[in-house]
Amino acid sequence: MSLSGFASPWWFLLLVVVAALVGGYVWTMRRRRRDALRFSNMAVLDRVAARRQGWWKHTPPALLGVALILLTVALSGPTAEQRIPRNRATVMLTMDVSLSMKARDVDPNRLAAAKMAAKEFADKLTPGINLGLVSFAGTATVLVMPTTDRTSVKRAIDSLKLAEATATGDGINASMQAIDSFGKMVGGPSGPPPARVVLMADGGQTIPREMDAPRGAYTKAEEAKKAGIPISTISFGTEHGSIEIEGEQEWVEVDDEAMQEIARLSGGEFHKASSAQQLRSVYETLGEQIGYETKHTDASRPWLVLGTLAAIIAAGISLFAGRRLP
Repeated sequence: MSLSGFASPWWFLLLVVVAALVGGYVWTMRRRRRDALRFSNMAVLDRVAARRQGWWKHTPPALLGVALILLTVALSGPTAEQRIPRNRATVMLTMDVSLSMKARDVDPNRLAAAKMAAKEFADKLTPGINLGLVSFAGTATVLVMPTTDRTSVKRAIDSLKLAEATATGDGINASMQAIDSFGKMVGGPSGPPPARVVLMADGGQTIPREMDAPRGAYTKAEEAKKAGIPISTISFGTEHGSIEIEGEQEWVEVDDEAMQEIARLSGGEFHKASSAQQLRSVYETLGEQIGYETKHTDASRPWLVLGTLAAIIAAGISLFAGRRLP
């Protein structure tokens, strides 16, 4: 039962009628009492009052009044916030496959943990969401266009391979292009479905070096903002990650600041994951945010049911005890 909002609050004007009925009932009861006191034989009056007076006789009218109030609330159209699965949305999962993703600061390594968490994300995402996949290293590749077929997405996730360099901006750009193409194919009178990019990376862009260059991640994040496509970033890894390149250890610590800025510029949210478990938790949170939406739905049924039951009980008591309707 909810009283958070009403679709037709003007129905509450009926409460004035209910109040008038209550007032009329009280006035009628008092008038009857005054008329009864006109009897000259008080002994007879006492015997009648003992047999017929009592608070129980006010129960049916009181229940009827309650029923009218409950039914008035029902007519006013109370609403309640309810989380319902989305049946129209597009999500592009954009995954970093640069060499830094082979760092073992996350067991067994960043890429293996990312694959497992991404597949769980695909499995748990609500069926109505179209999910696509983009991988990026030195270049970006659209591996799967948005689809409700989770098997193809998971198969593509399993096929991810490491490559040199990191072009984060290209990954974002490829995701936006896939969203735009898909939106043109499925968009109806209401336009393309709402879309979002989920960017999983360690933040270390190398191509180009400048994040605000024309191909840079910051520039593409601003373009995503203009296109109405927020980017939910996941900074994955720790400050102690390293990889071996030509026999030498090279540190590949995550760049949380860059990932935060990408999310901010695009109007999305930043998430941090330093372990496989944290990454699964982030994906679960994103699945809840993306897969469901909160809507104000009709909540009049409980009020209608209670009002009807109160009216039935009032009629039953009146017929059983007084052999008449209230």
